[in-house]
Amino acid sequence: MANRHLARSIALQSLFEWDFNGDNDESLSAIVERNALEFAPGLEDISFISSLVTGVTKRCEKLDLIIVKAAPEWPISQIAIVDRNVLRLGLYELLFADKKEVPARVAINEAIELAKTFGGENSGKFVNGVLGAVYKEMGEPGKDDIPAKKKRIKDIPYDQMPIQKLGGAVVYCQAGGETYLAFVHDVFGYWTLSKGRIEEGEDLAMATTREIKEEMGIDITIKDKLGENEYISSDPEKGKLRKQVNYFLAEAPHCNLKLGPSGGLDEARWFKLSEIADLRLYDDVIPFITKGIKLLNH
Repeated sequence: MANRHLARSIALQSLFEWDFNGDNDESLSAIVERNALEFAPGLEDISFISSLVTGVTKRCEKLDLIIVKAAPEWPISQIAIVDRNVLRLGLYELLFADKKEVPARVAINEAIELAKTFGGENSGKFVNGVLGAVYKEMGEPGKDDIPAKKKRIKDIPYDQMPIQKLGGAVVYCQAGGETYLAFVHDVFGYWTLSKGRIEEGEDLAMATTREIKEEMGIDITIKDKLGENEYISSDPEKGKLRKQVNYFLAEAPHCNLKLGPSGGLDEARWFKLSEIADLRLYDDVIPFITKGIKLLNH
């Protein structure tokens, strides 16, 4: 395992140099051989390093598209060159490596360690957030040590896609003559609305109340329906599915927020209405926040 970790380190350094010098494929083998000789002179077999570097560069365009979807607020060109190539390497192993040799959790953990070693102060956290988001979209293969299916079901037409419902809320409270809204902060640096999964047959409002309680530690009272948002995601077994988020306006007492064990989030906080304009928000939640505020000011 130590040799594998060393090999990944050399692969990352080679990808960094390849990327920094303008993606020149003709120099790849020379870069790998030179870095292996310099940083791992006792490593006789460099085939694993070469397979990683070749695999990443051959699928670079596809890997970058996945990164953009998982972190839409970070254009590829704006991601630090080390972080960019750690993500490419981690995604390549997560998606294309033999799962018997490299389980999903190993691919993610190795990438995080590389980010911490070679990247900046927040690189490990950033890589964890992006790869974790992709891992969840994949259906968390291997989570319960059950082998993932080798073949994915082909995509089906939009109107035949399975629908997964989620419930979210613009949560507000009144205190000291001020109105506050509650937001959660994700690992990509955005403030967003709390939401959670609605199981088949559940009442939307009741289930949303439960999910908000689990995510932010507060009891809410649903006041109004704000609308519905939909986006498409991919599942390794079901193919593409439609995720529908039902948003509500909900009241809560002004109390401390306690973030639950929710992947991809690192903070929950109240904000005065006057502070919201300065927050970094996702475009798709702004209409619901705006509608909620209008209802409160009506």
